[in-house]
Amino acid sequence: MNNALLIVFVKNPELGKVKTRLAASIGEQQALDIYRVLLQKTRQSIENLPLAKIIYYSDFIDDDDLWDNNLFDKALQQGDDLGERMYEAFKSGFNEGYRMVGIIGSDCPDISEGLLIDAFTKLKSNDLVIGPAKDGGYYFLGMNRLHKPLFFNKSWSTNRLLTETLEQTKQLKLSTSLLEPLSDIDEEKDLKTLKKAFRSRNL
Repeated sequence: MNNALLIVFVKNPELGKVKTRLAASIGEQQALDIYRVLLQKTRQSIENLPLAKIIYYSDFIDDDDLWDNNLFDKALQQGDDLGERMYEAFKSGFNEGYRMVGIIGSDCPDISEGLLIDAFTKLKSNDLVIGPAKDGGYYFLGMNRLHKPLFFNKSWSTNRLLTETLEQTKQLKLSTSLLEPLSDIDEEKDLKTLKKAFRSRNL
């Protein structure tokens, strides 16, 4: 998959700045610890993928962290909201010559290498591939050319996002393949998903 790029959006792991909804119930330090675990899980799931990978940081580029500079390119998110930041990252990927570009965050413990390979394989025969999140958003978005409307005028971080996105794909007449639904870790009730994911992998 030499013509494919995986974008990974991460937050710099700093106390009080990550998993704020989770921190409201379990405390900032525990929320930070859990986010670091999620970052490690994400790295393990993608580090051996046979495609280009770029880490997009929220606040500053860290050249000395768990993302090995020899395996991952690094950049800084640009834009006023999540949609604009995603749009700028996708646009950069396509401008660099990649023919398939996908994005994930670092909140989904069930993301796996096999699932992502399947996602990019589906992109060869579909305009879009979307991984639905059980909270009404999505954990993966992939496309083989830039579709700007998908990044704007959306209810980001709400349970309306997936519905709004799918409605627009129909309006734009884009062929869309859906991956299996997975859970994000955003609130205390989601932690059972994290524990289950690690038990299943003996981690």
